[in-house]
Amino acid sequence: MTDRLDTPQGRQLAYVQTPASAEGVDKPGVVFLGGFKSDMTGTKAQFLEDWAKRHGRAFLRFDYSGHGQSSEDFLDGSIGDWAEDAMTAISTLTQGPQMLIGSSMGGWISLLVAKAMPERVAGLIGIAAAPDFTEDSMWDGFDDGQRAALMNQGAIELPSEYDDGPYVITRHLIEDGRKHLVLREPLALPFPVRLLQGSADVDVPPAVALRLFEHADSPDLQLTMVKGADHRFSEPENLALIAETLDSLTR
Repeated sequence: MTDRLDTPQGRQLAYVQTPASAEGVDKPGVVFLGGFKSDMTGTKAQFLEDWAKRHGRAFLRFDYSGHGQSSEDFLDGSIGDWAEDAMTAISTLTQGPQMLIGSSMGGWISLLVAKAMPERVAGLIGIAAAPDFTEDSMWDGFDDGQRAALMNQGAIELPSEYDDGPYVITRHLIEDGRKHLVLREPLALPFPVRLLQGSADVDVPPAVALRLFEHADSPDLQLTMVKGADHRFSEPENLALIAETLDSLTR
């Protein structure tokens, strides 16, 4: 059943929460953080909810503002807004340290949560994590004409393989993203971190995972590269690897 959470910024987030069993109540819960323009009904989110139910763990999935069933217009949103949404959801709806699982943009959001409230993070799993993508993938990939159009008109359109229409990228998204970059300064992650990456991912190339792997400071950081896996990372064998990884971190 979908519930609603009002944030201090006046946004309303849709979420679904699974309570822990009596045996799992004192163990870290699991929070799924989705990707850019995705929502909490995707394959990975529901797979993880099933995992949590089987293991008696608390589980939270939610839609950022402008996504899915939450309030606001997607085009008004930004990395900073969505990170605020995640921090509000975790602070309000969960107790104690949580296992964060961030997919694509959710990997970046997870890192921002970890920087702001490390005491609430038991561990982090990044699935094709995409830190700093607004700068390193979008802005750096634009030609001079696209950059000029973005700055002068406030938005440009990009083709999308994941939506019926194009992605509309706003100047606000790019400029706000620069305030939240995590690969330009020290990144302390004082908990176990697992990065799962497909070698055939053309949206977030393996080089991004390698850069994050080299940059982050963690006492227990592992990168698993899966040959042939794409950005969705939702094939049965990919989901099995996610579950295996989660099992290893929650024993």
